[in-house]
Amino acid sequence: MIVIKAHAYGNDFLLVPVEQVAAAADRAALTRALCARHTGVGADGVIFYTAEGRMDLLNADGSYSEVSGNGVRCLAAWLARERRARAGAFLDIATDAGVKRLELLDADGRRYTFRAAMGQPEALRQQTIDVDGTPIATVTLRVGNPQCVVLGDVTHERLHRIAAKLAVHPVFPQGSNVELAAVEAPDRVRILIWERGVGPTEASGTGACASAVAAMAFGGAGRDVQVASPGGTQRVEWTEDGIFLTGWADLVCEGRIIER
Repeated sequence: MIVIKAHAYGNDFLLVPVEQVAAAADRAALTRALCARHTGVGADGVIFYTAEGRMDLLNADGSYSEVSGNGVRCLAAWLARERRARAGAFLDIATDAGVKRLELLDADGRRYTFRAAMGQPEALRQQTIDVDGTPIATVTLRVGNPQCVVLGDVTHERLHRIAAKLAVHPVFPQGSNVELAAVEAPDRVRILIWERGVGPTEASGTGACASAVAAMAFGGAGRDVQVASPGGTQRVEWTEDGIFLTGWADLVCEGRIIER
């Protein structure tokens, strides 16, 4: 089995061509084995893809995910390399959250930079959620997948104490990605991420989009912001045409899994 590894700001994925996986294969078990940091290749998720640009994403724990902004970009980087695409080219990636169109802005060796149309946010609202008897003010929405943003202090202690519990809270039947977000300036938002089915991650494309929208709608941020996470900074714009996410993805390696 050929596996490609890529990452966007430290949020890493394994790309597996679907034709290499038997129809009856246990994809969840395969994903858990491949994503294991010490006994597998190591990643936050596996993307099963077609050459035409269709992707199905499973999180590191084998659970389903509708879409990943960084995952979409990682797959687009690989397809751009395979197609020898140049700056100005557009690539369409089909996900369970719809088709995402990415414009290739720059290709430099193994790094590819894109501006991706992520669609309009949905079900955006403020919501108070009880966590161990404490009411937590949140902003909930969908950017193709469920998101829960907590505006205010951004600390790792708070991430583990609050975000970890919100990710599996009964309010979210399918779980939720959770971000702590602080508006540091009208054009800058800083976040920490608890990814559904993964845990803390260095970055999240949809998480950056959700945090930016929450900050724009309820935190005083402008409509064009830099979203900083531990892995780096991505740009998010919210226009009449939807959310646009700009950032890069690095192709790391192409390898072969040794069969047992």
